Amino acid sequence: MRPVAFLSFLCSMALAGPVSAGDKFDLAAVAKKPLLPKGQAMREVQEFLEKRIPKLPAFRDKASWEAYTTKLRADIFDNVVYRGEAAAWRDAKTKVEWFETLPGGPGYRLKQVRFEAVPGLWIPALLYEPEDLKGKVPATLNVMGHEGGGKDVAYQQIRCINLAKRGMLALNVEWFNFGQLRNPAGGYHHGRMNQLDLCGTSGLAPFYLSLKRSLDVLLSHPNADPARVAVSGLSGGGWQTIWISAMDTRVTLTDPVAGYSSFFTRVRHHEDLGDSEQTPCDMAKYGDYAHLTAMMAPRPTLLTYNAKDQCCFASGHALQPLMEAAGPLFRLYDKEKALRAHINHVPGTHNFERDNREAFYRMLGDFFYAGDAKFSAEEIPADKEVRKAAELRVPMPEKNADFQSLALQAAKDLPKHTALPRDMEGRRKKLEQIVAYHSYSVEAESLGQVEKAGVKITFWRLALGREWSVPVVELTRGDAKKTTLILSDTGRRGAVAEAEKLLVDGSRILVMDPFYLGEQELGGRAYLFGLTAAAVGERPLGIQASQIAAVARWSKQVHGTPCEILALDELSSLQALVAASLEEKAIGNVETRKCLTSLKQVIERNLYYQQRPEFFCFGLLEYFDIPQLMALSKR
Repeated sequence: MRPVAFLSFLCSMALAGPVSAGDKFDLAAVAKKPLLPKGQAMREVQEFLEKRIPKLPAFRDKASWEAYTTKLRADIFDNVVYRGEAAAWRDAKTKVEWFETLPGGPGYRLKQVRFEAVPGLWIPALLYEPEDLKGKVPATLNVMGHEGGGKDVAYQQIRCINLAKRGMLALNVEWFNFGQLRNPAGGYHHGRMNQLDLCGTSGLAPFYLSLKRSLDVLLSHPNADPARVAVSGLSGGGWQTIWISAMDTRVTLTDPVAGYSSFFTRVRHHEDLGDSEQTPCDMAKYGDYAHLTAMMAPRPTLLTYNAKDQCCFASGHALQPLMEAAGPLFRLYDKEKALRAHINHVPGTHNFERDNREAFYRMLGDFFYAGDAKFSAEEIPADKEVRKAAELRVPMPEKNADFQSLALQAAKDLPKHTALPRDMEGRRKKLEQIVAYHSYSVEAESLGQVEKAGVKITFWRLALGREWSVPVVELTRGDAKKTTLILSDTGRRGAVAEAEKLLVDGSRILVMDPFYLGEQELGGRAYLFGLTAAAVGERPLGIQASQIAAVARWSKQVHGTPCEILALDELSSLQALVAASLEEKAIGNVETRKCLTSLKQVIERNLYYQQRPEFFCFGLLEYFDIPQLMALSKR
């Protein structure tokens, strides 16, 4: 709290005059009093994340760089993409089904196709195929972003038509939760991929495998030239573009359009913070998006950004760090001209309109049609050939898997060990690993004390491990017989009513705001910081449990006895169980209210990440459910 504000508060309490036995103070107002400097929570989470984002090393020769990229790809595949059930999905045979061939405009036709990204999850797509195909021709994968119409949107169709009219194969693929991949239950909502994470299976895997299978389908065409394979897409399509291009060396040219920026950039430019798939769990333990960009060397790479982007990834802040990261690697190969940037000024907003499309065509001309004087980058008018969505629908199975159905299947036999744990110490160590627990040191700063109606209120700011500042309010009436830490899903303000009840019983009450809650809230899109924390190897649930356990240790040191925990809501109950499971000495009994009976309820309710990030702790359900956590936390 700022000194002036706190002194004003003390004075207001002192000037209230003599207190009669029936007087009451406004505990709700006390609970809301700010104890952290303005902006402190945001500054701390930014610094917490930045310390953990990996930087791209410098390389002096191609051999060391290639050894590094080989290991980096393997690490990302093994530890990010193909975790859990995804390892079996990777090895499954791709099922492909072709349907009608539709007449296109002059010079091309359309072929309907669908393929399985993972067993039971089909992806619809359209192949724009040139007429009179002869020999090997370039193959292009065209991926979509967050567009309601999906593969049917006009600019996507126009690009694919132009590519086909230039003699290229153009595969136009649907994306989860858009176009035909949208269902009434919202099972393809990107925030529901984290249901798989909870089960210890990569929620990113369906996204990546859809891209990999797309390339499989495209390159299975007898006329596809494996030496000339390009990928392009806008926004979420740009994200897809850099992922498949960096990770799959079958891609020989890439053009991600306004689709990503470095994690370092995102931490400071919050509009760039991406959804669940763009911020996959543990990715940034191994590499940043600067790494993915550099991994394109020496393959032709066009980074397209928009000068006045109203959505995200504006060129002014997103582009330069990527160029600076990738540039030295392209120079190692003497391929500086293969790394290019295009900044769109008209319209300059979030788009893949004509100027950006023609930049892509030029890139294709320079590297796929070098020396061909007939190749032109000028767009061929195709507005009149854009079709309505109904004309482009691909037949789909009546029942198609989605993130929820995949998660329900994965959760069916979880946790792996249903018996209540006997090896308590071993189980605690496993839980520590899963939630990324920290045993923080504590430095306490008293922000003052007031007393009214027989209740003494002490305000604390606890510094945990020089990383977090946690606000705590201590309330006592007379000689406290025990200490109770009350946790609520809304932080201190949600604990008020229960604190008033327990004060009557002679308890010392502690109320706090853990990470994400109360004064540690991070604004309307706070979940994006939760995703980023998980990307760097941390877990929102683990941060909260670590902070709760640290407050309990501090209380034991100051007051001499372990504190009990009263958790009032679903999230706070999970926080309490994890904290008590890992902090045996400072936490006594735990009482939970409204506690989930099983973590499987998260999936059964079809919750998504934005609703409660902490519930989606990677692999928690794989090893622990609520009964196991209760057994570990029991005193």
